[in-house]
Amino acid sequence: MNDTNTLNPYLKTKVLTAPPEELRLLLIDGAVKFARQARDAMINKDYEKIYEGFTNARTIVLELSESINPEADPDLAQKIKGIYLFIYGELFHSSIDKDIPRLEKAIELLEFERETWSQFLDKLAEERASGTTPAAPPTQDTPRAPFSVQA
Repeated sequence: MNDTNTLNPYLKTKVLTAPPEELRLLLIDGAVKFARQARDAMINKDYEKIYEGFTNARTIVLELSESINPEADPDLAQKIKGIYLFIYGELFHSSIDKDIPRLEKAIELLEFERETWSQFLDKLAEERASGTTPAAPPTQDTPRAPFSVQA
């Protein structure tokens, strides 16, 4: 496992200076990376990497689930939390059952979440650059507030 002193200095700076919405994208990227690592390790029968990949991916997905802020839209927040818990379950069961197709489905869902969040960040950057913000409160189409990262 990496010691804090041996971490990539660029990544360390990026994490320490990133706004909460970008930290969420970094977490999603990490979950995808570790789930893929687990898949590749299952194929290669590298049991240490299987354990490491699944453990890290599940930890990140659980953190993503727990960091959802339900204040702005409780129904949307609950639905998104349910998706993360479903992905967590898929990761768990695929690790127990050594089920690569099930793991592939979890990776696909994480990649979809990553793409969705990336598009949201692009839209947010456009709004900030133009000085406009949405007049209406967030709806299911604009998942702004339910995704704030809690400290």
